[in-house]
Amino acid sequence: MSAEIASPQDAAPPAGGRKRSWLRHRSLVIGGGILAAIILVALLAPLISPHDPYAQNLARRTVPPVWYAKGTWEHPLGTDALGRDYLSRTIYGARISLLIGGAVALLSGLIGTALGVAAGYFGGRVDLVVTFLITVRLALPVILVALAAVAVLGGSLPLVILVLGLLKWDRFVVVMRSATQKVRSFDFVSAARSAGASTPRIIWREVLPNVVPFLIVTATLEAASAILLEAALSFLGLGVQPPLPSWGLMISEAKPYMFFSFWMIAIPGTCLAILIFAVNMLGDGLRDAISPDAGDKS
Repeated sequence: MSAEIASPQDAAPPAGGRKRSWLRHRSLVIGGGILAAIILVALLAPLISPHDPYAQNLARRTVPPVWYAKGTWEHPLGTDALGRDYLSRTIYGARISLLIGGAVALLSGLIGTALGVAAGYFGGRVDLVVTFLITVRLALPVILVALAAVAVLGGSLPLVILVLGLLKWDRFVVVMRSATQKVRSFDFVSAARSAGASTPRIIWREVLPNVVPFLIVTATLEAASAILLEAALSFLGLGVQPPLPSWGLMISEAKPYMFFSFWMIAIPGTCLAILIFAVNMLGDGLRDAISPDAGDKS
């Protein structure tokens, strides 16, 4: 049915022109480029890390980075309080942040998309129930609930992903509900319904393809939020547990040395800021690129 009935995308420019126009969005190019570089570093971590990120050497504790007078190229970014190579831990820390951001966005996206599409398509009582669930969820502060859950159940990487994934679906619901309500009113959906297509087929073939762009943009923003929340939990000692090289945990472990070895906080903090910046820039660029007047922006 999708191939026979015109959809809103039919009015869009040709594929080649759209691909070229996307390159004119600076936010998309800059954010996507930085994020791609971080992902590449994370994937190649076993090959480019100069040392084992878990190996301790108490004789080499708090060695400063190479740009300090006592720095050495053996540990370009220095070592931490246990003598572990900081460059290696920083590189492997990118894996933790990307894993948490992607997994939380996937889990919360599945929950939020299911609820949002159901509320937007069926309306009525289904919409009322989903709206009530959104209200209840918004009444619960994410960071406080996450702190309580992790404190009771114990901190671990899978638990942090699960807790954040079950708490970050509200924005997906709001966006998907609004987008589905708009798509539901289009003629091609009415034509599919008149042709006798089943409700699951209409939702799968007609509705979902037209709300996926909004889903992608929301997922990028929620991934950045999840990465920041994980860093906050790890900083408080209730997130990823040692010896995993989480950037938030690295900042927490460096607190006692912040006045004497500031670089121990500055390095993972800078990496975390760059990652959040890249993901947010990518989300902003995608939002601009898929907007109706995307062709008029540069």
